[in-house]
Amino acid sequence: MILKPQTLDIRIILHFLGKIILGFGMMMVLPVAVSVMFGETVPVVDFAIGLIASISTGVLCILVARLDKHPEMNWMHGMVVVSLGWLVCMVLGAIPLYLSGHWKTFLDACFESMSALATTGLSLVQDLDHLSHGANFWRHLMMFLGGQGIVVVALSFLVKGGAGAFRMYVGEGRDEKILPNVAETAKFIWLVSLVYFVVGTLLLALCGHLSAGLSLREAVFHGACIFMAAFDTGGFSPQSQSIIYYQDGLFEFGTIIVMVWGAINFNLHYAIWNGKRKELWKDIEVRTFVITLGLVTLLAAAALAKGHVYGTIIGLVRRGLYQIISAHTTTGFSTIYSPQFILEWKSLALLAIIVAMGMGASICSTTGGIKMLRIGLIAKAFREDVKRFLMSDSSVVSTKFHHLKDMFLDDKLVRSAALMTIAYVLVYLFGTAAACFAGYPLLESLFESTSAAGNVGLSCGITQVGMPVFLKVVYIIQMWAGRLEFVSVLVLGGFIVSCIRGK
Repeated sequence: MILKPQTLDIRIILHFLGKIILGFGMMMVLPVAVSVMFGETVPVVDFAIGLIASISTGVLCILVARLDKHPEMNWMHGMVVVSLGWLVCMVLGAIPLYLSGHWKTFLDACFESMSALATTGLSLVQDLDHLSHGANFWRHLMMFLGGQGIVVVALSFLVKGGAGAFRMYVGEGRDEKILPNVAETAKFIWLVSLVYFVVGTLLLALCGHLSAGLSLREAVFHGACIFMAAFDTGGFSPQSQSIIYYQDGLFEFGTIIVMVWGAINFNLHYAIWNGKRKELWKDIEVRTFVITLGLVTLLAAAALAKGHVYGTIIGLVRRGLYQIISAHTTTGFSTIYSPQFILEWKSLALLAIIVAMGMGASICSTTGGIKMLRIGLIAKAFREDVKRFLMSDSSVVSTKFHHLKDMFLDDKLVRSAALMTIAYVLVYLFGTAAACFAGYPLLESLFESTSAAGNVGLSCGITQVGMPVFLKVVYIIQMWAGRLEFVSVLVLGGFIVSCIRGK
């Protein structure tokens, strides 16, 4: 028998949902400041409307909840708050975008908002090159907030640490605490991200000003936007041509460094900050990333060389390797145009990109995809099984790996990694089937679906304003579920069913 949630359950969910919405809404003050700096009047009004809508919604949720004391949150509450919070923030974040007039429908603006929050980078914006600085900054800021986590914002400022806070933190696709207290973990994530933001923005601004020829003010703006998109492995760009716009090898190299740095587990950032630099080279995630990056790079290079796509080594690196790194870190920056993936790269090179996008990078980072820890554990388990067949029956095989500390490989870890890998593959195939149903070729459909569900953002041309409405909805669901790693989304589904059919 399905039990219907009690009134107290709904009140607890509304209370914490309201706090997340308040934290998200307050961030709209920042694009207002950017608009004022650039002398833009209309965007200020757009964001004022979005800010009022967000604050009103958050306050209303808290008032309706009417909780006098700090409520005790269970796992169901935490998962529902997170998954529902992301949907509400998607809608609220889309309001100022839609009011700008650069999105054809409100659904398109919601697509853009979810793409930003999920650090995907697929876009339905029209005439991006003439979008206001305020709205453009908001696209990238949402990516920055989503990369660190909307819940992390609330935990840093509005929600006290504790068991309930940890349950929300896990619901956002992270199950590793950096510090014993989850609120302190959230604050560290923001501290390290803001320090990197200042340093990264200055370095990219220097590249943009001195090497790419941007004015100083525009260089700082572009540096800030590109850093947020690169470190949070999102892939938005202030210009429609993505990284091609800058036409500068130094700028491209700078973005590679930031992409790779953003693909690293925040626990490793903490270790590096505390002088434990050897952890970076000992960790199974980093080692697996280096190996898989090498393999997919060789595969793509062989395909591109065979097809004589790029005539020089420099061309192969700037056009080929860049796309592979962008795909593997799930960033989505591109130094080629979308149609070139189909017209020039052909099947084998496209397959390398798809594999890189599907695998992703580190857990507890800003990346999407299956994640390197899971790939590494499955590979070690496979090697362990092969060893068992080659050794005598009386031999005992025990496998250790290093992830923040030395650990033994056990069936529970392998099963968890395998189940999550299967879940991602099934979601990739679901999106592929949806695009094939809409009439797109199989390989292109797989490319776009993997990019959406893996939160990558590279496109072979399917994602555009004119694509079917149902496919836009499918990609929104894929981006949302992929970013939250499915569990909290499934819990929300179960919660809705219990509300309707429960007794």
